[in-house]
Amino acid sequence: MPSVRVFDLLATGCAIVLCSLPFLAAPAPGNAIRFENRGLGPTQRFVLANGTTEDKPVIDSTLGGVALLDYDNDGYLDIFFTNGASIPSLTKSAPSFYNRLFHNNRDGTFTDVTARAGLRGAGYSMGVAAADYDNDGWVDLYVAGVNRNILYHNNGDGTFTDATQKAGVSGVYTSGKKPWSVAAAWLDYDNDGRLDLLVVNYLDWSFAKNQLCGDAGRRVSCTPALYKGETNILYHNNGDGTFTDVSEETGIGRHIGKGMSAAIADYDGDGFIDILVTNDREPNFLFHNAGGKKFTEVGVESAVALTQDGMAVSNMGVDFRDLDNDGWPDVLIAALQGETFLLFFNSGKSFFTESSYQAGVGYASRQMSGWSVGGYDFDNDGYKDLFTSNSHVSENVHSYGPERYRQPNAVFRNIRNGQFQDVGRSAGISMNEAAAHRGSAFGDLNNDGKVDVVVSAIGSPAEVLYNTGPRANHWLIIQAVGTKSNRDGIGTRIKIVGVSGLTQYNHVTTAVGYASSSDKRVHFGLGRDARVRRIELRWPSGKVQVLTDVASDQILKVIEP
Repeated sequence: MPSVRVFDLLATGCAIVLCSLPFLAAPAPGNAIRFENRGLGPTQRFVLANGTTEDKPVIDSTLGGVALLDYDNDGYLDIFFTNGASIPSLTKSAPSFYNRLFHNNRDGTFTDVTARAGLRGAGYSMGVAAADYDNDGWVDLYVAGVNRNILYHNNGDGTFTDATQKAGVSGVYTSGKKPWSVAAAWLDYDNDGRLDLLVVNYLDWSFAKNQLCGDAGRRVSCTPALYKGETNILYHNNGDGTFTDVSEETGIGRHIGKGMSAAIADYDGDGFIDILVTNDREPNFLFHNAGGKKFTEVGVESAVALTQDGMAVSNMGVDFRDLDNDGWPDVLIAALQGETFLLFFNSGKSFFTESSYQAGVGYASRQMSGWSVGGYDFDNDGYKDLFTSNSHVSENVHSYGPERYRQPNAVFRNIRNGQFQDVGRSAGISMNEAAAHRGSAFGDLNNDGKVDVVVSAIGSPAEVLYNTGPRANHWLIIQAVGTKSNRDGIGTRIKIVGVSGLTQYNHVTTAVGYASSSDKRVHFGLGRDARVRRIELRWPSGKVQVLTDVASDQILKVIEP
């Protein structure tokens, strides 16, 4: 069992950019963010195995999705990890390569139930997306990988069935070509009450096309510039357990990129979910939903495709949600060391402003290589903070410069409605030990009202980071259950107003971070508010539901009327 480590993320200093802003005070001592890495328990562990070889094929660095889901409906989040395979066979030739499902025992430990669940997997797995695609009340899994994607239907008895061929979501192009899929996202793009599926594809790669980079004996992962990109795939849910590829007719399949992750939000408030896809060293895609029928790619004109200097960076994981409490979803993207993470604030006028440095994220993140990201209120003060799982791409990168392969994760605390402070590294305190971190998923593992984080790492045990910060503030978790909308309520927009007048916005999604899937329940920190004055839910069906005078510190299930 790994030793328990406590990381106090209360900063005593400030990043250079923030030091120039005198009105931004350091976090109050009562609101320190703290995590404990407790692992999966004394008898369980998971190590992400990439099957790497001396030649370092580009696939060996990009795996590692994590999902938090309640697969057995017992009210507690379980953990699913994707895993790699042998190279070059791309087979799960040993148990060390199996994908894994761990059941939450509700006492801080987990049990490996992979074999019984039928989720060992096949091929070289990358990302995962969790949601109830057939509205039967049981969460299903879609696993993306190198030339092989699998849809697992939850049977409701602790087991899953491979429904890929029946559903028609193998990820194979209509031409018959098998692309390399990294991630996926569930969304109801046409508001018909059924979840559709976006599959994110990366590079036109094969062993025959594999390039070698770096010197013999210390190879590094090659730049994506050496490979052509791919188009993404959108599947429409037919409502009978099958899907139809609508990539071409909706416009999704007309754009070639080098997709790494996707996130969803209704960024312009027109009632239809939009899609943001990050592209590695290429402009990002923002697919605007035109009435549930077509998508128009507006990344450049909306100013989320490139940095404010017009550069395309190594765009990795993404989160798409309101970070400054103004009611408009913002964009957070991880990138590699020297590039800075990107923070785009939504103006509310279909235009974004890249504000990484102005918001206090730019300077500190230049020293980090990020993979997965999430915007969550870790100290329950009513303002969403930022988490990033960090590591460089190539394990031999140290042979060619000052960059480090294994890096600590990071947290940026939201100290004033979209102004952030690095509360890990700026104070010289590592939030976690350095590791080859990859995917991360977010959710409340022990139902104590504080958001926890699970992070996968190549070659070392996965980290189960329990949020152990002070209980000074109140909270509310909302589980939206659709009746006319999809059962998971994905796409439902939620506004809450505390008794103090503090107003917050969020929406239901599981597509968060890098190739990962987070809790569908929506968490709000409430600060000192012991009650919520008003909750407004705007369901994908168009129904608006209002609740008033709601007590804090509870998990509230809201059923669409």
